[in-house]
Amino acid sequence: MKFLSNTLHKKWVRQSFLLTGIAAVAAIAIACNKKNNPSPTPEPTPTGEVEQWITRADQTLLLNKADKLLPFVTTSNTNANIEITESTTYQTVDGFGYTLTGGSAYLINSMSTTEKNNLLNELFGNSATSIGVSYLRISLGASDLSPFVFSYNDLPAGQTDETLSKFSLAADTTDLIPVLKQILTINPNIKIMASPWSPPTWMKTNGNSVGGSLQEKYYAVYAQYFVKYIQAMKGRGITIDAVTIQNEPEHGGNNPSMLMNEAQQTAFIKNNLGPAFKDAGITTKIIIWDHNCDRPNYPITVMNDPDAKKYIDGSAFHLYAGDISALSTVRNAHPDKALYFTEQWTGKNGSFDGDLKWHIRNVIIGSMRNWSRVALEWNLANNPQFGPHTPGGCTECRGALMINGDQVTRNVSYYIVAHASKFVPAGSTRIESIGPGNLAHVAFKTPAGKKVLLVLNDNGYAVNFNIKINGKWAVAQLPANAVGTYVW
Repeated sequence: MKFLSNTLHKKWVRQSFLLTGIAAVAAIAIACNKKNNPSPTPEPTPTGEVEQWITRADQTLLLNKADKLLPFVTTSNTNANIEITESTTYQTVDGFGYTLTGGSAYLINSMSTTEKNNLLNELFGNSATSIGVSYLRISLGASDLSPFVFSYNDLPAGQTDETLSKFSLAADTTDLIPVLKQILTINPNIKIMASPWSPPTWMKTNGNSVGGSLQEKYYAVYAQYFVKYIQAMKGRGITIDAVTIQNEPEHGGNNPSMLMNEAQQTAFIKNNLGPAFKDAGITTKIIIWDHNCDRPNYPITVMNDPDAKKYIDGSAFHLYAGDISALSTVRNAHPDKALYFTEQWTGKNGSFDGDLKWHIRNVIIGSMRNWSRVALEWNLANNPQFGPHTPGGCTECRGALMINGDQVTRNVSYYIVAHASKFVPAGSTRIESIGPGNLAHVAFKTPAGKKVLLVLNDNGYAVNFNIKINGKWAVAQLPANAVGTYVW
């Protein structure tokens, strides 16, 4: 046994020397390799991460969250910068959304309970699968996308009701009010704007739902009509945050519609509606114009009257004519008053790619860069026949959704709004963003302190750019004809 132990000991010693020699050779080889082939410079340590959400005009990506998070680094490069300065602030955002027309409410309310709940939570909730719509416009009475024409005080021909004793919200109690109340259970803070297309026909010069003007002798009665509406909605648990005086006051060919010039709107506000709200203790905002960007002088003229201006919160715009910069023209004339972008339609003959790029550039980015507090697309929903609508109403308005029973198709307006509403909640502030001319962009800081950058690349090629903030860069590539929302 002693001899065996000595033998094993000698073998162990020989193996130890052998292993030691191998290790030494390996160490020398590694050292030589490092000397001749030095390691690459380590990547800079990321100092932040940016989420990317992309929609491509060819629909291959639809509000798609990229797997890759963009790191912030402190080394510069040769890409063009979109530079964010969060200390330079502009307007506060009230929200992004749609008009919940009477027809939209009818289609949503006709869905099965489960599918309706799922859809409303997707639209108005704050979950990861929701798009966070935070602002709605509704019609005060019927719009042309209601199933039928009505006001809240319809009477047989030849009758009047100057005390408004027959005022009733009955036409809205079947669909609109129930849908609004369900939305409010999902988002109690959603803001609601109401716009009239026409007063009761007995108040009008032509006695018709189409065209005509408000008879001056009924100005005071019509002011009380607004008061009764706001109070009646409040009684049903629905707060109307703002009203416009008249939808498209220079377009009298719709059904319903009414004409109202600057002098008439000024007189109605300063002599009737403003004092009526004050006497009733109503704090609902009064917003003027609510028509195209080609006539900035209309709201400027109304607000040039100091007795009217004291009751006015701001002006609302559409963009079927003119340029979005008209909002800034009005702000320059009256910088103490707010601005709202309240309507833009997409039509059945429009293309997804063309509408996506035009609306993101003008309605979302353009309105926000020109001081708007809201950006709203037109109708929320239509059926496959582009209804419901009134006789003579819009026959080709494409909703953000097409609803056919319980089947829902998400159209281009859904993605136009979602690229902002999902990431920029009410109470966010627009902050400065400066960048290259080949990219349209706008930036925000949310109440939670997050930064959001919305970028449009409507070029036919991909664009590399840097998101630059506080001396650091995140390198992004936006595909051709695409919209990107970046959040960090």
